[in-house]
Amino acid sequence: MDEATLLLGFITIQRMAELILARRNTRRLLASGATEHGRAHYPLVVAFHAVWLAGLWIIGRNRMVDPLGLAAFVALALVRLWILATLRERWTTRVIVVAGAPLVTGGPYRFVRHPNYVVVVCEIAVVPLALGLPVYAAAFTLLHVPLLLTRIRVENRALASAAPARPGSA
Repeated sequence: MDEATLLLGFITIQRMAELILARRNTRRLLASGATEHGRAHYPLVVAFHAVWLAGLWIIGRNRMVDPLGLAAFVALALVRLWILATLRERWTTRVIVVAGAPLVTGGPYRFVRHPNYVVVVCEIAVVPLALGLPVYAAAFTLLHVPLLLTRIRVENRALASAAPARPGSA
């Protein structure tokens, strides 16, 4: 099996495992009274990532993997694990908030408000670049911008509406 197939296979398995975890966490959160926000754009998120990955399988499968690009991907995968470990049962692929729950401020959230989105943006570029596909990386990065901006706007609004009241505020 060539390097690109191993890389793409790993990413595919990783994404499937994340979807399983996300589905379990989503069910648990909703059952406990959490609410989902931005449901209308979620199918676009799923479609975007599915097309990105399918396209990489089609045109990137037999390519050499750049060691520097692979190292960058591994670093991003480790940051993703840090994010998952920090959010625990609150991590999901949807925008789901628990009313009154405090914002997570530990782990990578000490440094960046939306670290998972930083990882996703980087992966969308890094994986194709690791496969020697700079035009693919640029195209999907640009296609991702409006979707990501929508997602961040929805999430910021949802988090603000569900934030616990601050002492002394009315």
